Amino acid sequence: MKIKDLTGYLEEIAPLAYQESYDNAGLIVGDPNREISNALICLDCTEAVVDEAIENQFDIIIAHHPIVFKGLKKLNGKNYVERVVIKAIKHDIAIYAIHTNLDHVHVGVSKRICDRLSLINTRVLAPKTGLLKKLVTFVPNEHKEQVKQALFTAGAGQIGDYEECSYETNGLGNFKAKDGASPYVGNIGTRHTEEEKRIEVIFPSYLERKLVNTLINSHPYEEPAFDIYALGNAFSEVGAGMVGELPQEMDALEFLHSLKQKMNAQVIRHTPLLEKPIRKVAVCGGAGSFLLKDAIRAGADVYVSADFKYHEFFDAEDKIVIADIGHFESEQFTQHLLLEIIQKKFPKFALRLTVQNTNPIKYLS
Repeated sequence: MKIKDLTGYLEEIAPLAYQESYDNAGLIVGDPNREISNALICLDCTEAVVDEAIENQFDIIIAHHPIVFKGLKKLNGKNYVERVVIKAIKHDIAIYAIHTNLDHVHVGVSKRICDRLSLINTRVLAPKTGLLKKLVTFVPNEHKEQVKQALFTAGAGQIGDYEECSYETNGLGNFKAKDGASPYVGNIGTRHTEEEKRIEVIFPSYLERKLVNTLINSHPYEEPAFDIYALGNAFSEVGAGMVGELPQEMDALEFLHSLKQKMNAQVIRHTPLLEKPIRKVAVCGGAGSFLLKDAIRAGADVYVSADFKYHEFFDAEDKIVIADIGHFESEQFTQHLLLEIIQKKFPKFALRLTVQNTNPIKYLS
């Protein structure tokens, strides 16, 4: 298949529109039309990972963290970022990153942590707003199913665990075709009234162009009428972090020992333990201190994340236990998640996890 077939599927799971403004997810190096037969998956695309790809003749590297965050003004190999890019281009190896867009989907990085900890009743901790829109259109009664199905197929009508969601009401459409028009119903120069259905569907805003084109192509009218509204609703499936519950409450110290083992952490930095058991757990892969207040508001007993600064530990204020397991440790199983996602769609496509440990932090025991 081509690179764009693989990346297109990954972007169906984690659309690029969901990445943070500072991020640089997507195809960083490579021609989207190039044919590929295998991929190497990693958390960080380091020089050692590129060397591994060269040695084993991999066509593309799928990384969580983008090797390029800021613009490169020169490529002369003065730092590891430039050396990685130069080496990848020289050996015709593509590099793709799927970063905060994968962090923000409900099947992404934080969900994998929830799965490792066996959490149940999980939900997004801080859902994003401003990502949803509503399409309203007006369709002759006999064509409503045709138009609705086209919109559903294009991605509209998804609400939580439900799909093909819509609302419809009856009404009358009035119009008069002018000279040069080719009306589906009615006559030129005469006002026509048609029984129509008002159809409403919600959709992610990044699909707007696709939905409008789908509507125009599936609607019987030459000039279909439609409205698009921006919604302030929180998008329950997109946002930062997750929160869930343990199947059974645990003693706080017992939980931390279990957390260390399940997340393969070398060390856990934590705030003082509270005199209550752990039942509700909030998590966020990577640097997650910005979600501490959300974790407290959600009633979590412990917040598992990484990269807390010294003074940020005071912000727990004996309301929650902060458990900082390390950035790499919180995201290391993202590699396995990516492998599973790709294998599900392309079971015959050759995939391998890197053998490199790309954690730049070492621990002295």
